[in-house]
Amino acid sequence: MTSPLTVSRPVRVMDNLGLHARPAAKVARTARQFQSDIFLSWRGVSADAKNILDILFLSAPHNACLTLLCSGNDASEAAESLARLFQHPLLTESS
Repeated sequence: MTSPLTVSRPVRVMDNLGLHARPAAKVARTARQFQSDIFLSWRGVSADAKNILDILFLSAPHNACLTLLCSGNDASEAAESLARLFQHPLLTESS
């Protein structure tokens, strides 16, 4: 059995309106596709990335640099997928 992996990456909020409802929903929807525990943190506050309300509570504005922390057997895949999502200014585009 493989031990769980932990991956940490910085991600930047590219949407001009910050991490508002639509991009937060897309982040949560993407995070829920993975078994790993996934958290976003900013300014000492940590949020469960699978929970849209937790993400909104961060109130991360445009250009904020958050820390993405994934822990579990699919942590690498989760971190890669979410980091790629943050690279686009319009997270609100349909999948």
